[in-house]
Amino acid sequence: MKIKRVYEKAHIEDGKRILVDRLWPRGLTKEKAQVDLWLKDIAPSTELRKWFGHEPAKWNEFRKRYIEELKNNEEQTSILKEQLITGMVTLVYAAKDKEHNEALVLKELFEN
Repeated sequence: MKIKRVYEKAHIEDGKRILVDRLWPRGLTKEKAQVDLWLKDIAPSTELRKWFGHEPAKWNEFRKRYIEELKNNEEQTSILKEQLITGMVTLVYAAKDKEHNEALVLKELFEN
């Protein structure tokens, strides 16, 4: 599994590209995004996303809260698990911060 900003050019090595944001990325058409699957309901809740606001100081608490949300989101996590079995998957996200985003949490969680 890889992670990548949705704004980066898609490559064949990406395999299946899964968007893990609740909101569609600003300024991108579906053709440009080249997303195979949009799991918007696996993304952090609107409340958690707004609370976090991509503030690095809140990262550890965000991770804990997001993991708790995922534990109660069996339908979406099952879909992602099924996709991981089928081959290479790249989780794509829109955030500018490459070190503090939901795709990192998902990658960490599903690779262990």
